[in-house]
Amino acid sequence: MVDRMPYLPLTLSLDGQSLNTEGLLDTGASVNVLPYELGIQLGLIWENETLSVVLAGNLARFEARAVVVDAQVSLFPRVNLAFAWTRATDVPLILGQANFFFEFEVCFFRAHSEFEIRPKQGG
Repeated sequence: MVDRMPYLPLTLSLDGQSLNTEGLLDTGASVNVLPYELGIQLGLIWENETLSVVLAGNLARFEARAVVVDAQVSLFPRVNLAFAWTRATDVPLILGQANFFFEFEVCFFRAHSEFEIRPKQGG
């Protein structure tokens, strides 16, 4: 069942550092979540990020900080994605309501383990 989860390949960029990764499309997640290791790979420094974010659910016990990175999905225009960068180490990159689903339209075809994605239309 896990291998049928909707993972989206994307490239995250920050200050000249780029990282090819996958994000779990999670319509039930309030926010995007960036795992600690990925933030480090992008050159983030925990002590420099001072805006705290409170997470819920199984991530509630971990500290999190607000960060914004550029994201490239397919050949679509780049977008800024806001993440709760968590100290949790054993979590996937999560693409949630704020702000991934504000930037992209996603249609799920769960019975076929497929989804379609496109940038939001208009402003």
